[in-house]
Order: sequence, then C-alpha cells, then structure tokens
Amino acid sequence: MEEEEAELRNPFPSPPSHYTNYTTHNLKLLDLLKERVEDQETDISTVNQHEILSDQTEVPAWSLAQLEKPRVDWILEEGHYNVFGDTWFVKETIPSLAELGGHQLYPADPSVDRRPALLSVLRSLLVTYSNLTGAALAPPPPPNSTVPPEWRRHVEWITVLAQNLMAAANDLRPVQARGNLESMMQRQLDLRREETKAIHAKCDELETQLLELRTAALEMASPSNPEQDAGKKQLLTPTVTIEDVLRWAEEVT
Repeated sequence: MEEEEAELRNPFPSPPSHYTNYTTHNLKLLDLLKERVEDQETDISTVNQHEILSDQTEVPAWSLAQLEKPRVDWILEEGHYNVFGDTWFVKETIPSLAELGGHQLYPADPSVDRRPALLSVLRSLLVTYSNLTGAALAPPPPPNSTVPPEWRRHVEWITVLAQNLMAAANDLRPVQARGNLESMMQRQLDLRREETKAIHAKCDELETQLLELRTAALEMASPSNPEQDAGKKQLLTPTVTIEDVLRWAEEVT
C-alpha cells in the first residue's frame, strides 16, 4: 500500500497496474455483456457475467465493469475527479479561507467592499502584537500551573489575522493578472505605433531623396534651351508613390 501511494506521488508515475486488462478480447466481452443485458438501466457490475457469458472463453474473474469509461456526468455532478492521487476540480476556483477550514473575518462576497474589514484586521494585528510584547515580558507561570500562558493566545490570534490578510491578497490574484496583461498589451501597442511612425518617417525621407536625385539627373541631361528643358522636365518627372519607395527600399536591402 505504501509503495502504491509513493508511486502516485511520483512526478512521472507508471501506468496503473490494471492497464493490462484492456485487451481486445476483454473489450469484446464487455460489449457482448452489454448486448446480452436486456434491461439497459441495470448496472453490469451487479450481474453474473460468468453466467451470461458462459459460451465464451477466458472470462476474467474480476468484473468487466472495471473497463467502463469514467462517467462524465458523475464527474460534473461531484465537481472534481482524482488523477494520480491528486484531486482536480472541474471548474478552477480559488477556495475561500472559510472553505479551507479557517476563521474568515472579511466578507466572502467579492462584490462587497472588503476594505473596512481588512483595516479592522490590520488594527487588531497591531494591537495584538503590542499585547504580545507585553506578555513576553511578564514573569513565567508557576511550574504546576495548568493555565496556558497569555502569549500563546496572542500568537494564535496573530496567526488567524495573518491568514486573513494572505487569503484576501490571494483573492486579488486574478485582478492583478488582468492588470498586468493590460499593461503588457498597452506596451506592445505603443511599441508598434512607434515603429510604424519611424517607418513612415523613413519612407518620407527616402521619397524626398529620390525626388532630389531624379531632379538632379534631369538637370544634367537637359538641353541648352530653357523652354525645352522645362517642358521635358515636366514630361519626364514621374509620380513617385509609397509603393515605389518601399519596392526600392527592398531592392537596396
């Protein structure tokens, strides 16, 4: 028994020992048993499988009902299931301090403002700590005294107050995670906006440089007649678009 429990706690446990029962022959016997049970509402674990399957060979001594798949409706009804010795809940929720067996001093409803109760817990913690320091300086009780020392009562109460503060902080974990996610997404959005702005500025700069190069090339190839020069410059000057600039930048890189 101890070996089985240790195996369940193993981070990489071995398959359960009954996995060898899931053979093709046994699964066929299970299907045949279901077909021969007339009442579909009858639990096959309560019938005599050897009598019903008397014409079959190698009927196991253990119940074939063990090969049945887990009942999902039962799991949903109970709200939890066990895997490798650990209990897992169908709906992941953070249990409250009261559900864990502790003494909860703040409202369980998250829609209620907990700040007044938590402030009271904090004040009580400070007062109890002050009383604890006074009790620690008190003389020890007589050896035959059965009365528990006063400092022990203060320590127990401080433990309860600290549990409430930690439980209230754990209840805010989803809010904290949501806030961190919003901040991360906002940083990513700002970064992409800055990168897009830098790309547009670079494209404008490249477009200006290309226009200057085109103008200089036309001036160098222009004839001596100013009127013809102006006419050719007007005809030969193409319209530069953003697509042309991006295509040129890709060719350069």
